[in-house]
Amino acid sequence: MTKLSDEVRISMLNPPTGRVRVILDTDTFNEIDDQFAIVQALLSPDRIGLEAIYAAPFTNSRSQSPGHGMELSYDEILRLLARLGKDPKDFVFKGVTDYVGPAKLGHSSAAVDDLISRAKTASTQSPLYVIAIGAISNIASALLKAPEIIEKIVVVWLGGHALEWPHTKEFNLRQDVGGAQVLFDSGVSLVLVPAMGVTSHLHSNVPEIERYVQPHGDIGEFLAMRFKEYSDVHIGWSKQIWDMAAIGWVLNSQWAPSVLMPTPVLTDSVTWSVDRSRHLMRYVTQVNRDLIFRDFFEKLAVHSNIKIN
Repeated sequence: MTKLSDEVRISMLNPPTGRVRVILDTDTFNEIDDQFAIVQALLSPDRIGLEAIYAAPFTNSRSQSPGHGMELSYDEILRLLARLGKDPKDFVFKGVTDYVGPAKLGHSSAAVDDLISRAKTASTQSPLYVIAIGAISNIASALLKAPEIIEKIVVVWLGGHALEWPHTKEFNLRQDVGGAQVLFDSGVSLVLVPAMGVTSHLHSNVPEIERYVQPHGDIGEFLAMRFKEYSDVHIGWSKQIWDMAAIGWVLNSQWAPSVLMPTPVLTDSVTWSVDRSRHLMRYVTQVNRDLIFRDFFEKLAVHSNIKIN
């Protein structure tokens, strides 16, 4: 079993500087926040060298099965790229069609193969950052098939709730508890971005979206449409755009302050259990909502060549 030394792990968990290699793994059609995160990543080429986007599985009222959710996510990624004038060829890959699950079985897909291939070209000094903003099934499958890639990647995952939360039945995590257990037990360098208690602060509302997103070309109109159609009631309503937090940490770690701490044990009851002898991870404790959104709005304005007022 591949194992990182404490020295190497701490080095890999240092916040990135300069431009870094990035893969984005996303259940894009599950909700509306993945779309914003993808656009922010694509509009940040000075910091994020985005090499590929993987479609992740999901199951909810919008999909009939994990595989159907993955296909819907793939199609939504293509819609976003078309509005940004980005060619999806050799850039967007379909993920697994089932969860790793309690049996902890890794599955094959174009995304899994691509991740393993790209990871092998990285190093502990210049790791590949895998930003995961959906169920962790693609990443867990790659870790099961090629555990040695933990020496080459840093996983930044928006998953689970804050460690003090009474449970961690957050959507991304509860979709594939077995896959999440693989992630936490693999020894991979992990930056955990919790949902409730941390990222739940990352709200926007219709007036803000109409002013700072909607006017900015086809992509602005599309994002505003997705945001507003999420609820029929807009009076006094705001919406978390959770997934931008993971992008925000990679862009500027001061926008999402974090600490080093032992990786928790994820129980079969979907709760956290603390074992201070476990390997370290980086844990995001808060997000600066204003700086993350300001960055997004300013980049969208530059992209559309429309001045913010």
